[in-house]
Amino acid sequence: MTPDAALAETFEEQRPRLLAVAHRVLGSRADAEDAVQEAWLRLSRQDADSIENVAGWLTTVVGRICIDTLRSRTSRAEVSPAAADIPELVVTEDVDTPEDAAVLADSVGLAMLVVLGSLRPDERLAFVLHDMFAVPFAEIAQILEKSSDAVKMLASRARRKVQDVPAPTGGRRRKQEQRAVVDAFLAAARDGDFDALLRVLDPDVSWQRYTATGVTVGTGSDAIVAAVRRGQGTRVLARRVSVNGEPGILAWGPTGRPLSVMACVVDGGRLVGIVSIIDPGRLARMSLPEPPSGD
Repeated sequence: MTPDAALAETFEEQRPRLLAVAHRVLGSRADAEDAVQEAWLRLSRQDADSIENVAGWLTTVVGRICIDTLRSRTSRAEVSPAAADIPELVVTEDVDTPEDAAVLADSVGLAMLVVLGSLRPDERLAFVLHDMFAVPFAEIAQILEKSSDAVKMLASRARRKVQDVPAPTGGRRRKQEQRAVVDAFLAAARDGDFDALLRVLDPDVSWQRYTATGVTVGTGSDAIVAAVRRGQGTRVLARRVSVNGEPGILAWGPTGRPLSVMACVVDGGRLVGIVSIIDPGRLARMSLPEPPSGD
């Protein structure tokens, strides 16, 4: 076997692990595949004899590609070329039913996705590589070009945020608290009370919008406030519903056609994450409550 053929074989052996790493870091399978493909292109241009540890080299390259992608997302809203994998959303009337416990199981992945999306790029990479894939801090330090101690601190900060992911089984009192936050958001948006809107939004709220053309990822309350400003004066009806067993928002246009579903992650009395489905095709395939009659 030639050195180049051996390199290609090693890459194919590593591909599933690299895809898993990139998918966890980026939150999008399409973006993960792009990152791994770019790593292969870089590997194919290397002298096989110059790489002592191909697996480690590939992890470093994929990690650096991922961190560049994440940093790009923080500087501008980025649209991914295809919808990332998220749990299917089950949308019903927001009333307490025996079925709540079953649908709540699906919201765990959604909450984790939102919290990971709210981490700083270096925090997210450090946490995913170390806590999920057991990559040593020394190797992560090389990827981030930081000291091992600095990387340990990044992973620790990320771990605390992830450990604070709201539990899906908080009982009736927790659900009432969540409903109060969602209702406050709806009231502030409807009334154009932007001060109240900022009080209910976490400053680092993560907002992921799934459109017909891809996924827009943003962080920070300013973007959400700006979107509410743009929507002032439009004839949109929005009310609280249950999304995967927890309070969310469903909006309809003047004709009664669904415009968006918002899954909300609430923690500490504020919205810390929002996942919006605004793809008309996806909305049309979902089973959604009807708009209130007479409104």
